[in-house]
Amino acid sequence: MPFEVRKVEIKSVSDASGLAELIEDGVFAADDVIAVIGKTEGNGGVNDYTRILSDQAFRGVLMDKGSRPEDEVKEIPMAWSGGCDGVITPHATVFAKVGEDKGVDTDEKRLSVGFAMSDVLLPEDIGRPAMVEKVAEGVKRAMAEAGIDDVADVHYVQTKTPLLVLDTIADAHRRGETVVTEDTLYSMDISNGTTGLGIAYALGEVEEVPPAEEICHNTDLYSSVASCSSGVELDRAQIVVVGNAAGSGSRYRVGHSEMKDAIDQDGIWDAIRSAGLELPDRPHHTDLGDRLVGVFLKCEADARGTLRGRRQLMLDDSDVHHHRQIKGAVGGVTAATVGDPAVFVSVGALHQGPQGGGPVAAIVRAD
Repeated sequence: MPFEVRKVEIKSVSDASGLAELIEDGVFAADDVIAVIGKTEGNGGVNDYTRILSDQAFRGVLMDKGSRPEDEVKEIPMAWSGGCDGVITPHATVFAKVGEDKGVDTDEKRLSVGFAMSDVLLPEDIGRPAMVEKVAEGVKRAMAEAGIDDVADVHYVQTKTPLLVLDTIADAHRRGETVVTEDTLYSMDISNGTTGLGIAYALGEVEEVPPAEEICHNTDLYSSVASCSSGVELDRAQIVVVGNAAGSGSRYRVGHSEMKDAIDQDGIWDAIRSAGLELPDRPHHTDLGDRLVGVFLKCEADARGTLRGRRQLMLDDSDVHHHRQIKGAVGGVTAATVGDPAVFVSVGALHQGPQGGGPVAAIVRAD
């Protein structure tokens, strides 16, 4: 079946009116929605409850306007990334399956989406090979659901995984297990990074499960399509695979590339070209018209403390955490590039793209 993809602004912390309007306008039905990926306006940290508020608001609309029972609506993957530092606008991208009458008859591979949940990730799994293996298995199942059998057709994998909090750390200790760290904020980076390696392993970007000593240390190992977030909302990896598949009939295509560093605009344009949009040699956001649906990026402060040979201070700043600084910076670069501040920029890019840079995915209207 074809897929519809729409971006809506989140106008307040518990707003889901954009989703409601799409349903009321007949773009898709509430029961057609299969996934949501969004940015919320909190601090992006362990205690960012704006993610939960948006989750409740969007699921509430699907309950009010649809016929699916509550337990089914609760299973719909919704990956919320907190923190709209700088110019980033809170927003959500909604994916829905629609009838064939809303698709196109084409032999081209077009956008398709698959979803899976991994096995339960125990606190002692986070940051270790067991997590890599569990995530990889889930990615393969999500690919199968999307009808994608060639890893080259996977262009974006969005995940949400658990991080460590005091309760789960204590649970591991009670069972005689150890955890990789007891720093709950750092565990966010570790969860994201280990998940990135799971995606890389599933897609053949790394040939084998890395040993424990290389996880979150060997930055030469990474996935170029992974976008991993973590939070307190769940105890498994929630996996959304977005790619192009034959027979989809969607009006959209997805592509990807990499930002080599935090100001690499060419990486963003390359992702848009990868999705099939023809652009001039020196593109401008006015060349996009209304065909760009959205871009999705991961970023990370470069551990080397430099950017194109210039000294950087984010990692030395004791007042504002480097997560917030790099997110605001890359958000500004991306918004200026595509001419829209509603861009999905998530921080914590360990094992997601090259060191100091990160993956970029773009969804465009194909016709």
